[in-house]
Amino acid sequence: MTARSFEKIAFVLSFAALTFVYGVAVGKWKWLPHDFLQQSIKEAQTVAASVGWRDPGFLHPQRYDRAGTRLPQPEKMQPGLTLITSKWKTDDGWMPILKLVDRDGEVVHQWRIDPEAIFSSQVLDRQAPTAMWPNVHGSYLFADGDLLVNLEYIGTARLGACGDVRWTMAEGNHHSIARADDDTFWVSGVSRTPQAGSEMYPDGYPGLGGKKFWLDRVLQVSADGTLMTDINVLDVLYENELEHYISRYLESTPYPTSAEAVPTDVTHINDVEPLSASMADEYPLFEAGDLAVSVRHLNLVFVFDPETLEVKWHASDPFLHQHDPDFVGDGWIGVFSNNNDLTKDGSMLGGSTITFVRPHTHTTEVRYPTAPDQPFYTPNGGKWQQLDNGNMLLTEAAAGRVLEVDSTGQPVWEWVIAPYDRKVSSVQKATRYALTRDDVAAWGCSSADSLGGSAQR
Repeated sequence: MTARSFEKIAFVLSFAALTFVYGVAVGKWKWLPHDFLQQSIKEAQTVAASVGWRDPGFLHPQRYDRAGTRLPQPEKMQPGLTLITSKWKTDDGWMPILKLVDRDGEVVHQWRIDPEAIFSSQVLDRQAPTAMWPNVHGSYLFADGDLLVNLEYIGTARLGACGDVRWTMAEGNHHSIARADDDTFWVSGVSRTPQAGSEMYPDGYPGLGGKKFWLDRVLQVSADGTLMTDINVLDVLYENELEHYISRYLESTPYPTSAEAVPTDVTHINDVEPLSASMADEYPLFEAGDLAVSVRHLNLVFVFDPETLEVKWHASDPFLHQHDPDFVGDGWIGVFSNNNDLTKDGSMLGGSTITFVRPHTHTTEVRYPTAPDQPFYTPNGGKWQQLDNGNMLLTEAAAGRVLEVDSTGQPVWEWVIAPYDRKVSSVQKATRYALTRDDVAAWGCSSADSLGGSAQR
């Protein structure tokens, strides 16, 4: 190598070192062009967020070579209409839409959800860029056509049958909405402003060294949108000596070292489910009003008293990145265990399962799949519903598939979302409601535009 070559290398290295040093100074002492760069970043985030509302969000490789409905055993279907939540490509871009379909997959009614029409720009700006692709994840349909929806990590809105906005609540609401006996709703929420502690732990959570986290919350909301109860999930874990689950998670998930880094989503709750009075006697360890909570990142499900914060039962080993624990009677809690094994098809662990646990007898059963030839896997998302006739309605989110099976695990009804360029949009939730076409017709919305977007039949 010639002396001239060494001179060139030395020059490049010196220039790189000076650039690095000056970059550090810009950040630390706000030298030029600090303000310009900050403004550019803010503008880029604003543009990204405004575009992001209409981006697809979660698209996955097409797994099934079909779309629409199949009816292997139509005579065994649970009667009613199915509310399906996903994103569809429209003339305005990809939009969250809830479609109420019949057994043949025909749309009886739909709500097109426009975040910019439901929430103020101040609310949306506050959530961006951490909520750039708001999916509707969590919903509840009233008999009169009113609809509660969670726009992921933004808030909850109650819409009329025709799409008009009744009220909104911007508490970072996400994932789930469950109705209680007193007609209030339990909703998952989050504070995405990094915090090291809470009112219960003002000096920070013991053992975490002042590290700041997003704080997941369990919220009780009235039917008119009043926040009645606000419980910090980390408080519940620490009060019940369950913080070792946090330690396990942090050991396997490197915590951001930079003060500017996005804080760790350490708990990531994805469901809150109340125990109804009608079946409380079937659960010796629990009482009516106790709540089942799924903490995805900790692979943890627990049941606690929302008044005393006492955790009465918890389990981790049967589940992996689970969703949607439901009280189903006779002491059983059914859980959608994703069994995320980082493969595309679940080939390492065999796919997702609907796993039932019976806390007072320490019993575990896999209720679906019931045979090796039943493909069923979603690494994220996933819901399930116990139907009145004993069937189960399963939402295979990343596959864009909804499946109804009988008590033996045999398929009864199937709906698969249409692919787009060999990919499918996540189906966030499917729920069967005891509704008929006549019920929907009584809502009186043939076609109506409103702040909530568009509601159509």
